[in-house]
Amino acid sequence: MRLAIATLTTLLTVAVAPAQPPRDVIPTPDGELEIVFIGHGTLMLIWNGKVIHVDPWTRLADYATLPKADLLLLTHAHRDHLDPAALALVRTPATAVIAAPACEGQVEGAIILANGASYTAAGVQITAVPAYNLVHRRENGEPWHPKGEGNGYLLTFANLKVLIAGDTENVPELKELTGIDVAFLPMNLPYTMTPEMVADLARAMKPRILYPYHYGDSDPRRLVQLLGDAPGIEVRIRPMR
Repeated sequence: MRLAIATLTTLLTVAVAPAQPPRDVIPTPDGELEIVFIGHGTLMLIWNGKVIHVDPWTRLADYATLPKADLLLLTHAHRDHLDPAALALVRTPATAVIAAPACEGQVEGAIILANGASYTAAGVQITAVPAYNLVHRRENGEPWHPKGEGNGYLLTFANLKVLIAGDTENVPELKELTGIDVAFLPMNLPYTMTPEMVADLARAMKPRILYPYHYGDSDPRRLVQLLGDAPGIEVRIRPMR
């Protein structure tokens, strides 16, 4: 009877164990880049033994169980992107924190990058790119994300260029970017882009790999349809609702 109870307990433990978030691995000349898809606008990247957390949010993961950050990237100050509880769990005294102008004064010790500014941390070159709305606005007419307040980040891992666009639309500055290997583009209405806007930006930018992320109730399969005649762009769908 004791053996049977022990076996049942083991089975139940296995049954309720939390699922691990999916991961992709992309090669670079200096080792593999591992991308962990935590959800929403939240990612974890691992490269050359360094851990990068992007917009960590405690609603999505138990950060007490995840690796500490060598580098933290914060795209803007909305609470699903700037979560003080998550920051406290992943920061160490050695963590470099890069944040957008809207985060100034809200994260102690953060390095604030304005749009267009660059910085190097954890062996990664980081360039802040504009992230803002042109079309989608609040009822009072203000954009959900005003120009100059938020960042996307263009990260260079050896010669691999990864764009994490933040909360943005298909703004002209992003359409000018070239040589992008991997792009994370948001598709969450009414705050960011429609699938058509993402497709428009992707056709201009021409990333080799495109991940729609932070896509809320939008159907990412629509993006696959829209880019069906763009063979140079591989659309990868991951659970980033």
